[in-house]
Amino acid sequence: MSHSPSRTAELRALAARDPKTAEAPLARLLADLFGLRATNVRINLDQYSLNSLNGFFDTEGGAFFFKFHQEEGEEAMAGEYYRADILARAGLPVDQPVHVSTEPGEQILVYRRRNEPRFSDVVRALDLADDAAMRELAIEAERGLSRRLIATYRASLHPITTDEAVAEPIHRLFHERLVDRLPEGGRRYPGGRFADYYVGKSFAFPGVELDWAELATRRFVINGTAYARPLGELFDAAAARLRPERLADAGGVVAHGDAHNANVWFTRAGETAQLAFFDPAFAGANVPALLAEVKATFHNVFAHPFWLYDPALATERFSASARLEPGHLVVETDWALSPVRQGLLEVKAQEVWRPLLADLAARGLLPADWREVIRLGLFLCPTLVMNLRAGVRSHTPVSSLIGLSVAVMVGSEPVAGEDVVTRFLDAIDPARD
Repeated sequence: MSHSPSRTAELRALAARDPKTAEAPLARLLADLFGLRATNVRINLDQYSLNSLNGFFDTEGGAFFFKFHQEEGEEAMAGEYYRADILARAGLPVDQPVHVSTEPGEQILVYRRRNEPRFSDVVRALDLADDAAMRELAIEAERGLSRRLIATYRASLHPITTDEAVAEPIHRLFHERLVDRLPEGGRRYPGGRFADYYVGKSFAFPGVELDWAELATRRFVINGTAYARPLGELFDAAAARLRPERLADAGGVVAHGDAHNANVWFTRAGETAQLAFFDPAFAGANVPALLAEVKATFHNVFAHPFWLYDPALATERFSASARLEPGHLVVETDWALSPVRQGLLEVKAQEVWRPLLADLAARGLLPADWREVIRLGLFLCPTLVMNLRAGVRSHTPVSSLIGLSVAVMVGSEPVAGEDVVTRFLDAIDPARD
């Protein structure tokens, strides 16, 4: 079967222009891959599907949900995808697909359709209108999942080789988006989404317009807090430190790797609720331990409320302005984490990150620069998951400024004092026992 061009890439492009035009080609893909006669195909217009496509279809055998994740150039990449069995064998709650295609460029999962919401929908509703009882239910559901996660991480933590680290697909969410793959097998930086989204481009913020060369070197001052590293320096540091071959130093674990809440089902039973994963596109048995929870931490906490997935709504609800001072971009904004996001971050810190880092330290697997690794991973989550420049996709000048400010906040230490990220890192530091 040919891997060029990518049929999933073609489907995403069609759906972006007009979802109806993608329905018939998708039905043909399902027939070719699985022999399914799909009817009533419906593409889901989903704000969380930044690099994926999902929707529903019917067959004589019942109703189904499909999802696929598609990366640039993936048809030329080697490696396994969608390894839900790895998570299930490790004891993690994961919805098992009934049909799987792992062919690069034609990767797709098919599930029996479920009626319960995704966890992303539950917590978004709490961002819109906080409800103390529902917030507590959501946070306790997160705590239950986190305790299962840390049990799996502790049981599966092991030293890994450089080759094992490099082979993990999770790097396609991080370093692979910074570089171009060369025909002879090397990698060129700057490249990938980084070069495509930002290098040489112009940026429009409320009150300020500037080009990348200028923005990349300016240090942000956000609500009076000055940050040590500008955007360009953070990208350079991530390109160097998050190279796959450098991430074997903290060992590996069994992990989902991309467990943002749109990949998590929320099942309520009375006064309790449970969470279960799906779409394990980047799951693995040797996931570098310091990357395992980065995507979930950023996308379930710092990407909210609203600015990453709902830029128009963020623009209605929050303000942001910028002005230039010598060497600095001075930002004022009223954006802040909502109560439910603060609660989710506390659970991640207490139940997952702190015990994981303690185990790494006890086994001699915690690198001295672990804060740097976590910060750089958090920084790449928003900047490379979608183009944050205003007017390119869905971002406005306000949401663009908030987004790049949050990226700097998670990526860089403040020059002085503390913020929500330094408090989080202090809370998980095993040296502070």
